[in-house]
Amino acid sequence: MYSFHMPLFFLLSGLLSRPQPVGRFTMRQIVGQMRPYALFLLFLILADQIIEPLKGNRPIFHQWPQDIGVILLGGGWLRGPYTIFWFVPCLMVARIAFNAMLQLWPDPFDRRWALMLLPVLLLAYGLGQWTQASPLGLLTVPMAFILLWVGSIWSHIGWRPWMVLPLGLLAAAGLAGRFPTLNMKAADYGWPLLSIGAAIATSLLLFRLCAHVASAAGPLATIGRASLTIMYLHVAIIHYLSPYLGKGALLVLALLAPFALDRLVRLSPRATRWLL
Repeated sequence: MYSFHMPLFFLLSGLLSRPQPVGRFTMRQIVGQMRPYALFLLFLILADQIIEPLKGNRPIFHQWPQDIGVILLGGGWLRGPYTIFWFVPCLMVARIAFNAMLQLWPDPFDRRWALMLLPVLLLAYGLGQWTQASPLGLLTVPMAFILLWVGSIWSHIGWRPWMVLPLGLLAAAGLAGRFPTLNMKAADYGWPLLSIGAAIATSLLLFRLCAHVASAAGPLATIGRASLTIMYLHVAIIHYLSPYLGKGALLVLALLAPFALDRLVRLSPRATRWLL
């Protein structure tokens, strides 16, 4: 999963990107993404203050008010049940930057993109080698920006049957562990170009598979509409219940419990606006 699952989400965002007015898009992203981010994070912090003492442990955050600074930094400082929270601000900032460039150069094949993307790619690999510090997950923004562009050009290229062989070979190398796998949160991208290339290949093949099964995938689409709630809560469920349940039960519970909460939230327009 780590060989491709985080690049897949950035590629999807790029695939669906269209140039939008910069100011309006930026404000909508900040309000629409950071409001649920803050509320889900607060909910999990409060839950941890109850759950860990019941287990005979100290809460993860127990040094107040010093821990407030750590919580605000987010990103690499959030671990355990909060580890996924790096992703949302990283995606948000990358999308804001990418949209601003799309406004300048709406055609992703414009040669000016190539002149800009090479330094961004070098920055992505260089930052990962230089530091692990990632406030709000922003260390990963340069690579996220590259992946958004790749997703965008894919929307213009489309599928060709001959692509199965090269993409399949590259994806197989990544899935089989022939290339070092990815840790996007830590800006560890494995072997330059090859590991991230394998992730892109696997994702593009999954996109093609989805196109084939879409007509019969109604239940999956229903779960997919709850993906934001599932994303925020599944790690916490696994974190707290791993000592007590097997992996199969954890898989079912980490999927269905957030899904049920998502359906409950959608009963209230106000809760939907704030949390989703």
